[in-house]
Amino acid sequence: MNYGFGGLEASMPSTASPVTVETARRLAAYNAKAFQEFARGARRLPWRAASRNRGTGHLSIFGTLVHILNVHEVWFEYIVQGRTRELRQLFQQKYRHPTEWRGFDAYSRAVWKGIDRYFAALTPRTLARRVKAPWFPGEYTVGDAVLQTTFEQAHHLGEIIGIYWQQNKEPPQMMWITLTRRGKR
Repeated sequence: MNYGFGGLEASMPSTASPVTVETARRLAAYNAKAFQEFARGARRLPWRAASRNRGTGHLSIFGTLVHILNVHEVWFEYIVQGRTRELRQLFQQKYRHPTEWRGFDAYSRAVWKGIDRYFAALTPRTLARRVKAPWFPGEYTVGDAVLQTTFEQAHHLGEIIGIYWQQNKEPPQMMWITLTRRGKR
């Protein structure tokens, strides 16, 4: 499979997943932990600071955190499970667009619970399965989706870090992705 990015291309066999089951589970755990750290940090801010339009892709810290949840939910509850016909209806669901912390907390719990359930049942065959997102050309493996969601989350957490820096505030910690670390933690 070739991924074209304005002249940059990466190739890999069409039947292989780029990650193992163990790596995928560790990435999912990392994503959950990093997300929770940033959500805790946002909650420590006054609501006005967390929800203020900062001109980023999803406007505010709060909006960016909601978008990260949207991405994880769409990929792991719908696309990789072959439920793409349900996406249009899903996108209209009000619970996916919380406007305060109570709605955010309920949505966050539901998304991470679904991800935990999905990753607990993951197999090498599942990771290598081909899936298609309606808005992307071509097909991808479930393993590709694991990497895509991880990179997208990291990108958006970087935006949040930038917002903190604009305010001369210390951002939450963006910890290392430790897939193979040995020794003391």
